[in-house]
Amino acid sequence: MSEYKEIGFTSLTCWQKARELRLTIKDCVLSFPELEKYRLSDQLTRASRSVTNNIAEGYGRYHYKESVHFYFNARGSMFEILDHLIIAKDENLLSTEVFNNLSNSTLDCIKLLNGYINHIKNKSQNQS
Repeated sequence: MSEYKEIGFTSLTCWQKARELRLTIKDCVLSFPELEKYRLSDQLTRASRSVTNNIAEGYGRYHYKESVHFYFNARGSMFEILDHLIIAKDENLLSTEVFNNLSNSTLDCIKLLNGYINHIKNKSQNQS
């Protein structure tokens, strides 16, 4: 992922891992049936893109409170991804192994983002 290091938000581990998840989801939904193209495939793709988009937008905001708002949106999108993965598993679109891998990756992304949110909150309190 080093090709993006020169752009501020791309140096964030939470963005890098969310990007990896987004790319994995993109590849995964290609195996879904055509019927799901504008349903679950689209929803998973949009939610995964929303995560990296919101991290980038939050990074570009001037005030900490504004930034954290976008990081919370990204976190919400990660939970949306988890729900879509459960639906895909329930409808036999994902194997147990793929489901577990994607779910664990998503949960790891949530933990990283939570850590970054706490870092930003602490940083803002120290500057008050």
